[in-house]
Amino acid sequence: MTGVQKKKALAKRVKSRSTTGQAEGPYRSVDRFDSLVTEDYAGKDTLDKLFDYAVERFGKADCLGTREVLSKENETQPSGKVFKKLILGDYKWLSYEEMDTQVSQFGSGLAALGQQPKSTIAIFCETRAEWMITAQACFRRNFPLVTFYATLGEEAVAFGLNECGATHLVTSVELLETKLKNVLPQIPSLRQIIYVDRKSISTAGYPQGIQIHSMHSVQELGAKPENLKPVPSDLAVIMYTSGSTGRPKGVMIINSNLIGGMAGQCERIPGLGPKDTYIAYLPLAHVLEMTAEISCVTYGCRIGYSSPQTLSDQSTKIKKGSKGDCTVLKPSLMAAVPEIMDRINKNVMSKVQEMNCVQRTLFKRAYDYKLEQIKKGYDAPLCNILFKKVRALLGGNVRMMLKATVMFPDRNIVRTSVKHYSCRDSYTSGGYTKHDKPHPRGEILIGGPNVTMGYSRSEGCNNEDFFADENGQRWFCTGDIGEMHPDGCLQIVDRKKDLVKLQAGEYVSLGKVESALKNCSLIDNICAYANSDQNYVISFIVPNQKNLTALANQKGIEGTWEEICNHPVMEREVLREIKEVATSIKLQRFEIPVMVHLSPEPWTPETGLVTDAFKLKRKELKNHYLNDIERMYGHK
Repeated sequence: MTGVQKKKALAKRVKSRSTTGQAEGPYRSVDRFDSLVTEDYAGKDTLDKLFDYAVERFGKADCLGTREVLSKENETQPSGKVFKKLILGDYKWLSYEEMDTQVSQFGSGLAALGQQPKSTIAIFCETRAEWMITAQACFRRNFPLVTFYATLGEEAVAFGLNECGATHLVTSVELLETKLKNVLPQIPSLRQIIYVDRKSISTAGYPQGIQIHSMHSVQELGAKPENLKPVPSDLAVIMYTSGSTGRPKGVMIINSNLIGGMAGQCERIPGLGPKDTYIAYLPLAHVLEMTAEISCVTYGCRIGYSSPQTLSDQSTKIKKGSKGDCTVLKPSLMAAVPEIMDRINKNVMSKVQEMNCVQRTLFKRAYDYKLEQIKKGYDAPLCNILFKKVRALLGGNVRMMLKATVMFPDRNIVRTSVKHYSCRDSYTSGGYTKHDKPHPRGEILIGGPNVTMGYSRSEGCNNEDFFADENGQRWFCTGDIGEMHPDGCLQIVDRKKDLVKLQAGEYVSLGKVESALKNCSLIDNICAYANSDQNYVISFIVPNQKNLTALANQKGIEGTWEEICNHPVMEREVLREIKEVATSIKLQRFEIPVMVHLSPEPWTPETGLVTDAFKLKRKELKNHYLNDIERMYGHK
């Protein structure tokens, strides 16, 4: 059998099958049908053991890399806004052995400051090497690590710190001075604050009773013996959510949850090892990024740190003419949430639209041809010449991108395979049942050693989302609606919380509407909205500034960006394109928004309208645009 034939056979094979023979499952991967994978390496059943094993094997190899900041400049835009721009140098690397030394010293220093095993310690910090050093120090010393997104607001962080009762906090100078300082009086349990930056700060204005240290000074406090090693059932992390549905909730994750989840993740990455370079830019307070980085350390990959603002040459903090992190690092692996993937796709397609007619036609034909060849098991290498500039946007060497559910690498179409899952027998209130034709549908439940222990003591948290069956198997109710295909692949088709029943009884999937309409050239982001006592959908939209401004010029409309967005002609033009796109992809009449509001301000985690993973915060968006909702629904 040739290589191509093997690829085709793998792509067509059944990926999973029901363990009971019933349509609702549970389904399990055929690769692990008899038992689920629980460990990467036999006997390495806690996070500290994984790290020790990695140091033993890869000692002098590069592990964590950080770019030097050579200079900072302020750049004033024509609108008057001032943007900070960076000129960055090369990556400077810590070896595995050097990282191990820092981990040991920091863990010892934390113990010297009174941190006790099995007592929580919090981290509120941007994605950087010091975050991972802190995490490994805590795993080694059996300090359960409580994580918070760096973009959480003051009140949300104060709430989480009070709830977990941590006495020690690791953070950065910027977050300490801009977000924490004002709310420290509201956090009576906090005693020690450690900032990761190599600089000195003034402690004036901070509450009495709180000591502030640099990470470097804590590492110099001296040796303190490790007196309680973790076991697989010990709590490793309490990971606070980004608060998309209100107050952030702490998810309790034990060592065996992370070990099992990473073992399954790494099985899906062929050839993972020392030849790989991973670029780290997503929030480390997100389980995808944290497990991806720990997995990379485990397998000898090097990790180069980045941020969404410095990722590419065109990123917002990169000075024009300077190189972004991808260009310098040339990663082979990276993680991406759907919104990031959408942005990459939109940026590429925007460049394609700027090509002349011949170039555009050639690109489109090459793209369609390569996609068809991939489905057949071929590569179409000649087409890659046309795509060289596209690959260069991410450094030119990316071989695999990781998402929250890691697919089989031999899948050639966009449907998802996970290790162990079930479709609930129905979600009838949304119109989905196990008897649906041609494929059964229902709520997706995930079971396995990676399923966490549920939410911590947050009031109002629904721990009913987690349960154990009669065999002791833990399950998580995802809230996603799935459709099972004959080849054992699971396609996510909806989200329970995104379903709204209109006045006339039709169900609208807001997520489906948003996903479809992001194809509009005038739209960068969209939030669909519907009330059950109304019979039509409306939407809030962040327009594509370049395309909408060009259209405004064609229409003879002048003014500031805000004035263009608020112009009724521009609203009508966006609605016109929405209807064209919606009709071409066959959205139902009742699914198509009939009124829109154009927002001149983008939705970022800093605005509080989207999470760090750029998921819409529907409650916050509703409150933010309440006046516009009343206007569009005709309320007085």
